[in-house]
Amino acid sequence: MKNLAAQPLPELASYLEGLAEPHILLDAQYRILAANAAYRRQFSAGREVAGQLCHEVSHHFSVPCDQAGESCPLAQSRESGQRERVLHLHHTPRGEEYVNIELAPLRDHKGRQTFFVEKIATQRAAQGQPAAQGLIGRAPAFQHMLALVARVAPSQATVLLLGESGTGKELVARAVHETSPRAQRALVAVDCASLPDNLFESELFGHERGAFTGANTARAGLVEAASGGTLFLDEVGDIPLTMQVKLLRLLETGTYRRVGSTELRHADIRVVAATHRDLERMVAEGRFREDLYYRLSIFPIHLPALRERREDIGLLAAALLARVAPQRKLQISEPALHLLQVQDFPGNVRELRNLLERAALLCDGDTLEVAHVEQALMSGRRPVNALQRQPQVPAADTDARGLAHATLATGSLKTIERKALHQLVASHRGSRAELAQKLGISERSLYRKLKALE
Repeated sequence: MKNLAAQPLPELASYLEGLAEPHILLDAQYRILAANAAYRRQFSAGREVAGQLCHEVSHHFSVPCDQAGESCPLAQSRESGQRERVLHLHHTPRGEEYVNIELAPLRDHKGRQTFFVEKIATQRAAQGQPAAQGLIGRAPAFQHMLALVARVAPSQATVLLLGESGTGKELVARAVHETSPRAQRALVAVDCASLPDNLFESELFGHERGAFTGANTARAGLVEAASGGTLFLDEVGDIPLTMQVKLLRLLETGTYRRVGSTELRHADIRVVAATHRDLERMVAEGRFREDLYYRLSIFPIHLPALRERREDIGLLAAALLARVAPQRKLQISEPALHLLQVQDFPGNVRELRNLLERAALLCDGDTLEVAHVEQALMSGRRPVNALQRQPQVPAADTDARGLAHATLATGSLKTIERKALHQLVASHRGSRAELAQKLGISERSLYRKLKALE
């Protein structure tokens, strides 16, 4: 055991090699001592990574993750002395991917943390780059939400998704389902807002023949359809009070009855609920049962609004353009992207998608420019009230956001463009070529605009 701190036992590396999941063995100085075949196949394209530092391989960082603004499971484990779990965005042969990391310390005969075993699993429900489907984002608020999804998904706990309309609650519910042990069974969505009170119980629990007028045959409900899988209750704040007590019984006992039946049935389901409403206020006002609220909110997850993750708008725009105009391979110019990034988007990702689809229809070329986004904004929602909610851009902000924001602040685009250009020229410290590039126009066009200012 004297050499254990310097060199791992061969049996340990041999054990890791036989594991089906990707594993690596680390020392306390972040050095990879061994990587099994599953890791090499999935994360290093067959290359040997032993001898390299883990943060250089996974993040291309020159310093450990905790010194680069990331959460480091090894540093956390050294401090806590326990197993640690984190979500990371790793470099892989397929590009950057979200991975769930579970790291456990190994101790020598004196109880000292000597080695660390790290298990890595791809989080396939989300992407850190434009993708055809699923959750997309890299912003800290997005990563925090995704880390909570990764932590709760393997359990059977009831999840409550809280967020504004258009933040992707159904996508997050699907991510919880697809990364859970129930992933091979059905995810059944119930739109609580669209079900009339008199049909809610029948749709959810099913009914027997003759239970009510028109019930000519027995019919299974959505709870039975979700057996073995996940029941997603969307807009749970719209469930009528008369049905809330029956839903509470289902959650507490796992049992229910079909309409018109006395037979008690067992439900093998996991429940994920979602709402854009303030359930705590509804409880205080007597419009939502307090006991049901606490039963649903075992593990609440806040979904960030788009304005809380503006840095993700570029990723989302690229992915959404590929969805709304798949044949065109549209790009978006930098000034047009800046214009999108200063919008509040009260409708969140859904509103961004609609805006991009409208702008794509207004564009005849292969690049969306500021003019296309301006026209899409002016022909869409709000020309007055929401424009008053535009975020204030500091005077020191000399990039194209100042021009973009000012351009939308009035109906007279030409007048405001001249004012914004004057402000940009006064604060710009670089060359005319750099200013033209920042604005997304040619130097000749910039020259003409400056002549008009003079």
